[in-house]
Amino acid sequence: MALTVFAGCTQGIVSGQTDFNDVGKVLVGMLENKHFADLEFDAEMSDRILSDYLQDLDPAKLYFTKEDVDEFQERFGAQSQARIDQLLVQERAMEPAGEIYSRYVTRVRQRIEFAQQIADNAKFDFTKDQVVTRSRRDADWPADDFAAQELWRLQIAEEILSEEMRREAIHRIAEEQGKENPLKDEKSPNEAVKIRYERFLKDIEGADEEDVAASFFSAVSRAHDPHTDYLSVRQMERFEAGLQNQLIGIGALLQREDDGATKIIGLVVNGPADKQGELQLNDRIVGVDSLNNGDLTDTLYMKIDHVVELIRGQQNTKVRLKVEPADGAPGEVREIVITRDRVELKDEAASSELIKMIQPDGSSKLIGWITLPSFYLDFNDGDPSVYKDVQHLVSRLKREGVDGIALDLRGNGGGALEEVRRMTGLFIGRGPVVQVKQGWGAVDSKESTLRKPLYEGPLLIVTDKTSASASEILAGALQDYNRAIVVGESSTYGKGTVQQPMSIGRYFKFFQDATRAGTLKATVQKFYRVTGSSTQLEGVVPDIVLPSLTDALDIGERFQDHALAHDMIPPAKGFKPMERSHLFLDKITARSNERVKKSVDFTYIKEDIQRTKERIEKNAVSLNRGTRERELAESEQRRDTRNAERRRRFQEMEAKDKQAMSFYRLTLDDLADEDLTEVDRQRDAEANMRVAKDKVADLDDTPEWPSGLDIVKRESIHILTDLIHFTEQASIAKVTDGQKVQAQ
Repeated sequence: MALTVFAGCTQGIVSGQTDFNDVGKVLVGMLENKHFADLEFDAEMSDRILSDYLQDLDPAKLYFTKEDVDEFQERFGAQSQARIDQLLVQERAMEPAGEIYSRYVTRVRQRIEFAQQIADNAKFDFTKDQVVTRSRRDADWPADDFAAQELWRLQIAEEILSEEMRREAIHRIAEEQGKENPLKDEKSPNEAVKIRYERFLKDIEGADEEDVAASFFSAVSRAHDPHTDYLSVRQMERFEAGLQNQLIGIGALLQREDDGATKIIGLVVNGPADKQGELQLNDRIVGVDSLNNGDLTDTLYMKIDHVVELIRGQQNTKVRLKVEPADGAPGEVREIVITRDRVELKDEAASSELIKMIQPDGSSKLIGWITLPSFYLDFNDGDPSVYKDVQHLVSRLKREGVDGIALDLRGNGGGALEEVRRMTGLFIGRGPVVQVKQGWGAVDSKESTLRKPLYEGPLLIVTDKTSASASEILAGALQDYNRAIVVGESSTYGKGTVQQPMSIGRYFKFFQDATRAGTLKATVQKFYRVTGSSTQLEGVVPDIVLPSLTDALDIGERFQDHALAHDMIPPAKGFKPMERSHLFLDKITARSNERVKKSVDFTYIKEDIQRTKERIEKNAVSLNRGTRERELAESEQRRDTRNAERRRRFQEMEAKDKQAMSFYRLTLDDLADEDLTEVDRQRDAEANMRVAKDKVADLDDTPEWPSGLDIVKRESIHILTDLIHFTEQASIAKVTDGQKVQAQ
């Protein structure tokens, strides 16, 4: 799978002569003094770092042997004379980092050379009942090179069989749809597998000292907990761009190709490249002149993050790209000069829809659906700010007379803690939002200071297992205050820790070069809900849980190595929840359960959960073509049957939706418009980013969700509508009771 990243902001190409042995020593001191858990660098820590480093390099245990691992343990482990913790302090970090990585490169070369020989010369017999282990995470390291080769024989056989069957399936589907086979010009399955590994080898061999150091220091850092990490200069720039939701660059989405070129698969609308006009989708970058001074760097087979770093630069500077145009003749190249500028990642910004729903009695309800991809904030000038953006969206929804609001936190991995504190106040007014505990035990309550909430109507929060950190603070606070109903998968991610990026170079001596020293992103605090419970490991359990395929998968903090424990502290002072009865959970849950029980799509999900669990438990892939063909035929039959059923049902649902629902777009660009524009899913999908078409993906004839409402969103809207209904009923009853009292 090709890696996809943005070409964004940086200070330029790699420079400086930073000694990463110096970085290692400083890193130890920072972790010992800054990390929440206050762990010691000792023999046990050395073993943990070594194990994690080996696992990071070779997670499937296909390259190293047990002989290698035992040797590394003897050289650098707990009982060695040169333990990793000691080498770090002695400014010798790159000895274990480099020696192990060098062995890794050697093993990768050997395994891939063997794999290519197998792919070229072996006669595969796909009639035998052999199997390949699906996941080798918990497997033993192969005993020696011979054992490793036996694993690779099966590995290559499985990959070639899978590639053959994938192509046959795509060809068959293309014929059924009367389309041209998108893979007709592809190399043979054997060659494709060989190229895949050649590309991987070039990536491994192309690593520079900074890459090796970053990999090793990440293992050192994450040995403390899953979210403490070392970020190289390259990685920190990507991290900051994501947190700020903007970057300085050309506004292009890049993807690595099998032949080493870098393909343009997306262009930000009105970004620098889009405005310049010459760079087009599917063009292929083969060289970059970062300073536009005639010094062109060949980027074929270069690691994609290195290509991105060459493309990035300061605002208003120029970069020259050597490009093979998508519409050009074979061998044609052209050079394109683009001026770097600020690029707003609008697809990652808060946005909203206004949904008008006609009720059975002919009345209408207005629902605001706000999507929050992350809790972004530019710490330099406070703009962009997700809090300000949501404030603007909620204000406009109120102007439209909205009856209820849903906050969609699915896929939201968190962000700025300060933004959560402020955003929660939009819905509860003044009061504690989250408690933060320091490593030495001090607890601080973070409060919203808004005198009154901006919005006081019915509120719904939608989560999934990837809703983490800041998302869990918001969902947990609004749940604890009984301010909102939380709907979603069985729990959120369960990340209850706070990280702080700290420049390692700040702690260098004045004569040491800190140019490429990087950043430590360390866990410095744990956060707790206002009730006193940590979200760590447990996450936020929704009030109404919907079936999800993730129920079969190991997703969440509790499945991560070295995760910190869950614990409790006293409730926050001043925490005063609202009446839980005002959420009408018993009635609303009963209605939701009945809909889910009758839902064909949720039934499909439940069936898929069971099949996935069985497949994971089996943990084996057959090398018997007949068996695989039967499995594939069953899968295709199931897909075709479902698609046929869905096409009929979705057509009916779409027709009913058109009579009962209208959708209006509300993005940050629409706030000042007098009237909101009706949603056009196809047009709006490329409003911010033009994306290259994938011919293979175009063969997927799975019908789209009616009205753009996936099953979770549709059920959530039903739940919110029920909440609006019962809230209005209670309000009418209250008024009626008040009138009776007055009459008496």
